Amino acid sequence: MIGAVRAAICAGLVMIGTTAASETTYDILDFSQLEGWEKDDHAAALTTFRETCADLDSPDWQAVCAAAGSFGNAKTFFELLFRPVLIEDGQDGLFTGYFEPELDGSRYPTARFRHPIYKMPPEAKSANPWLSRRDIETTGAMRGRGLEIAWVDDPVELFFLQIQGSGRVRLQDGSYIRVGYGGFNGHSYRSVGVELIRRGVYESHQVSAQVIKNWVRRNPIDGAELLRHNPSYVFFREVSRVPAHKGPLGAMNRSITTMRSIAVDPKFTPLGAPVWIEKQGENPLSRLMIAQDTGSAIKGAQRADIFFGTGDEAGRAAGRLKDGGQMIVLLPIQQAYAFVDDVLL
Repeated sequence: MIGAVRAAICAGLVMIGTTAASETTYDILDFSQLEGWEKDDHAAALTTFRETCADLDSPDWQAVCAAAGSFGNAKTFFELLFRPVLIEDGQDGLFTGYFEPELDGSRYPTARFRHPIYKMPPEAKSANPWLSRRDIETTGAMRGRGLEIAWVDDPVELFFLQIQGSGRVRLQDGSYIRVGYGGFNGHSYRSVGVELIRRGVYESHQVSAQVIKNWVRRNPIDGAELLRHNPSYVFFREVSRVPAHKGPLGAMNRSITTMRSIAVDPKFTPLGAPVWIEKQGENPLSRLMIAQDTGSAIKGAQRADIFFGTGDEAGRAAGRLKDGGQMIVLLPIQQAYAFVDDVLL
């Protein structure tokens, strides 16, 4: 995930708790200051909020969650029980996208399905680091141990499945296996896109996931070596309890929702909180999302990753997103004022 420059914050926001520029500020806004608030589908946001609401255990959150099941008007629910809080840490806002890959595969190896999705071997849990990607793929250290969850037909898609950390495997009978992150080999991630730029194959503005996939497929031998430039290797676990029609599990161990769930930095944004986003760029988006996931590249108070759904189309849309803007967290009223009071003190 890569950076972008955020455009200026909307005029008229009053800073009431500002400290040093490098410190975090909390500013309570009014719902009338949220651009597009009146036009959103608040009922869709409330449905997504309820998906993880029961897992919020602080008294402030428990109170609003108790009301979430009985409120008839979703917009009124959010306006009565929450306050919008602009949280900033001096960094520009950035929205990117992510998705759940969908691969073709089989429960058993065949001539077509030759590339295994592995569970984490026991010895890798205590070794830091364990074998590199090259070692795993070339030494046979994983073979014949019953660690295979499924086999897929495309090693490039398998590589990007590891980057995403979860996905679905579509079997030949039309059923699905869903897999989630199960650990990794302890090696630091190295970007193959950056490596292509270093080699002079592409310039930085040309590189995307699809460009990398196409290059590897056109150059199968050099492409395999390029992927091994990244020594990090992700293992998976089967997530059978999640129905195929629902989204993958997020950081709260609940299904996330297409275009309503975002990944955030929980240092600044509580998991489970509603978040109003005002994404700029070619296709502006103002929408109430729910913070239900995290990611290793999601760092900062004004940083979010939008979940685009499952499959290739979702992947293409997510891969194009790199926009500035701002995000405003909706906090229970008492908690919102407590944050600002702490700053003023």
